[in-house]
Amino acid sequence: MYNGQRITVITPCLNEEQGIQEVLRRMPAFVDEVIVVDNNSTDRTSEVAAQLGAKVIREEVRGYGRSYKRGFAAATGDVIVTLDGDHSYPVDAISYLLEAFRHLEVDFLNASRFPVRDKRAMSLKHKIGNLILSLAMSLLYLRWVRDSQSGMWVLRRSILPLMKLESDGMAFSEEIKIEALKHPRIRFGEISIQYSSRLGEIKLNPWRDGFYNLWFLLKKRFT
Repeated sequence: MYNGQRITVITPCLNEEQGIQEVLRRMPAFVDEVIVVDNNSTDRTSEVAAQLGAKVIREEVRGYGRSYKRGFAAATGDVIVTLDGDHSYPVDAISYLLEAFRHLEVDFLNASRFPVRDKRAMSLKHKIGNLILSLAMSLLYLRWVRDSQSGMWVLRRSILPLMKLESDGMAFSEEIKIEALKHPRIRFGEISIQYSSRLGEIKLNPWRDGFYNLWFLLKKRFT
């Protein structure tokens, strides 16, 4: 527990046996529940995660959003923290984020990767793509969001029923922020974190996913 709140950490994984080891070994002791959603991996991700004490749930249908929906349904904590299984997000910063979450008195806290301090963590192409998508979201919803594509968030589990989450793919990351931003009962905040280079293979297709996410933003706003 952390300040009287049960904490669940959810990590979606697709062939992340190398990264998930580092993530779970650094998990703070106050975390009550760690859920690893294995998105039909072909390596030892599930085995490694289970050996290190995580609750492993297998989601056969591949998709970033699909994995999170499965993880949310299984979570029991009062507060949910998310991060990727590739060790690019700082596990050591969970307590820092929870303190910010409490002091800012928000219901959804987005962990922005910008400014990126580790030059190896993100290519120039990815930085430009992220900037374009974040600017697009900010203009469409009239609220500045520095990192619309971040995969590390802190949220109250109680706000999930207030959200209409449709995306099963990478656009889920921006969709959950949109739902938090536009709902009058959800208080949204954002804070910077240290982002690092990932362990293991890269799954993201920058051109395909970038254009799809931009199209999704427009569709979400105008339909």
